[in-house]
Amino acid sequence: MSRPNILIVMADQLAPHFTGAYGHPLVRTPNMAALAARGTRFDAAYCNAPLCAPSRFSFMTGQHITRIAAYDNGSEFPASIPTFAHYLRHAGYRTCLSGKMHFVGPDQLHGFEERLTTDIYPADHAWTPDWEAPDERIDKWYHNMDAVRQAGVAATTFQYEYDEEVAFLARRRMLEYAMEGVAPFCMVASFIHPHDPYVARPEFWALYDHDAIDLPTPDAPADPHSIRLRRGIAADIVQPDEDEIRNARHAYYANVSYVDARLGQLVQALEEADLIDNTIVIVTADHGEMLGERGLWYKMNFFEHAARVPLIVAGPGIRQQRVAAPCSLVDLMPTLMEIAGCDEAPAMPLDGVSLWPTLAEGHESQTEAIGEYCAEMAPGLPVCMIRRGRFKYIHCEADPPQLYDLAADPGEQRNLADDPAHAETAAAFAAEAARRWDGARIRADVIATQKRRRAVHAAMETGAWTSWDYNPPRDAAREYVRNTVSWDDVVHRMQYPPPGVKR
Repeated sequence: MSRPNILIVMADQLAPHFTGAYGHPLVRTPNMAALAARGTRFDAAYCNAPLCAPSRFSFMTGQHITRIAAYDNGSEFPASIPTFAHYLRHAGYRTCLSGKMHFVGPDQLHGFEERLTTDIYPADHAWTPDWEAPDERIDKWYHNMDAVRQAGVAATTFQYEYDEEVAFLARRRMLEYAMEGVAPFCMVASFIHPHDPYVARPEFWALYDHDAIDLPTPDAPADPHSIRLRRGIAADIVQPDEDEIRNARHAYYANVSYVDARLGQLVQALEEADLIDNTIVIVTADHGEMLGERGLWYKMNFFEHAARVPLIVAGPGIRQQRVAAPCSLVDLMPTLMEIAGCDEAPAMPLDGVSLWPTLAEGHESQTEAIGEYCAEMAPGLPVCMIRRGRFKYIHCEADPPQLYDLAADPGEQRNLADDPAHAETAAAFAAEAARRWDGARIRADVIATQKRRRAVHAAMETGAWTSWDYNPPRDAAREYVRNTVSWDDVVHRMQYPPPGVKR
């Protein structure tokens, strides 16, 4: 087999719990399910930070966020840190990004040879929190309960307009690759849905019986971080009623189906371009969504709905299987390097482990997931997670520890950290957390980077504005039919299969 093409489809804020492909009885995701049926579904895949930009930086680099100072949504992603796009590009892959990746800083490519869209979020330091003023809201943006209370139906939103462009341009570029004989390629198509606001187009809303929409399970015992999160998004003072909660979940389910439809559109393009048999398709997300579970919304914590992500891989050489062992997004970079046959040693030690032995042979190459959260509503210290075997351990020096047996208690209702029957397990995790994370050192570095970023941003807002936001290049003089080429050349170059070629 020649080196396969790679298509990575990334959703934003998609918890696998809310997909039919992972067993939800209502949510329709037939395209995800079809890929899972012919490939590998990971049932315990986690993000490494339950927030957009930090998670994506880990995904791109195979590094945990405290190693590369990817602390929050205003953290710069340094151009000097290699990504899988760099390595695959050096190995001969055409690398392309269509959609969101929330790169912060002047480098808006990070190894991608081309980028088809701008990003949906700002590339500057505006969204930098302040750990020295934890109750101060970030200027111009902060989660609150408006997204829940205003959920419903609309003809369009800024998110729909963006994702339509992402899908259209990704599909067109893959067909162009087929026309031009480009191989191999690595395309990342990254959508903003089903991220809040919870507003859906009518045809996707209509897929669901509103009265059948399930409601969150009863609130679990509140831990200190959950209390901070509720206060930070005003959920402690704004209590949505049952209708508002059902509206939000209905719209979220509809938007999950919308993302699944866009996935189907891209897979269809691979089929139509005769690329499907030599393309590995990976479906994942940057983090999950609480959607009212435990009285929480959005993400920013390490409970299952926020921290787990879908991870489905299908294509040549991939086994049909379900994998229960934990893994995380940092494992994708070494996996992609192995798929691409990258010969060079990584320039930085990787925190992830290649999943290819699992994908190709069924051997569990990775059995743990590590998470770190250093953004808004943290208590001025990192909130961290170790997921290994049947247990999840959540550590923060400011809070009591949390230990959950996910095999016996998948809803994380019983904290076993002080249970005498689990004292040895809790002590071992506590010792490991103490070795892994120096809270005082991390706090000092977080605050130092925040001060630098706020100083830079304040200066950039003074005088003439120079934007880091990506502006996709386009030369309309070279598109479609122009006097510089013949009609026949255009017809043959922009048709697949070419005229006269039978499939």
